[in-house]
Amino acid sequence: MKFAILFAAALALSACGGPRLATSDRTSTRPAGAVIAPSFGDRKPHPWDGRAPSAYAVHGTDTSRYQTPVDWVSARANGVNFTFIKATEGADDSDPMFREHWNAARDAGVATGAYHFWYHCANGRAQAQNFIRRVPRATGALPPVLDLEWTPFSPTCTRRPPQAELLAEAQVFIDTVARHYGQMPLVYVSPDIFASHELWRLRGVEFWVRSVAGHPSKVYPGTRWTFWQYSSTGQIPGKTGDADLNAFAGSAADWRDWLARRALK
Repeated sequence: MKFAILFAAALALSACGGPRLATSDRTSTRPAGAVIAPSFGDRKPHPWDGRAPSAYAVHGTDTSRYQTPVDWVSARANGVNFTFIKATEGADDSDPMFREHWNAARDAGVATGAYHFWYHCANGRAQAQNFIRRVPRATGALPPVLDLEWTPFSPTCTRRPPQAELLAEAQVFIDTVARHYGQMPLVYVSPDIFASHELWRLRGVEFWVRSVAGHPSKVYPGTRWTFWQYSSTGQIPGKTGDADLNAFAGSAADWRDWLARRALK
């Protein structure tokens, strides 16, 4: 898949064997609100029915210890407008690459936020405190994110708590983190846990939805979403191997307005 901006150059790109790498001044940065059209591809694109990701103006990625190293200047120059970086997991674990990714992405002008991976065997307050200890309250940062997924392959916790318990503990995390950072978190969800535990009942949050085989309007009917993770096989200059690809729900102008409202002060 190539995005709309690349349609005219698709044949040339194919001849070169991969996505175009935009040139950039290695010492400069671009403001986080300045939208750069995506200039990257997808190793295994889905045949979208209806509105495709390429119809959206603002694209980005998410990042953890498994994406290293990242040339954030190149990624930014090629259309990574935002990234969410894994910071913590559970009540005491942290991503050892968080600080490196966080600092380098912000320096490159990428709108940068942090996410916490939920652990179903710890309470919400302890997990919120772990996140707060590790993630700075930095001006201009994106709102914090709570990543809620099932963990069937976890070596230490595969439990699936009842709906009432999960909603209550997740809300404690959300409210605790919101008080500290001055912004309500986003909540990342996959279709199975969102449906089975009615995560739309969480109060005051915006959703970042995973949907790699259908538009969110079909996978999460009636749900308002802010970010859409549409692929895990993206090919981004500056990132080695497969990368997650995400789209923002609105236009470039909507993105700037959203940042003005939701970036940390």
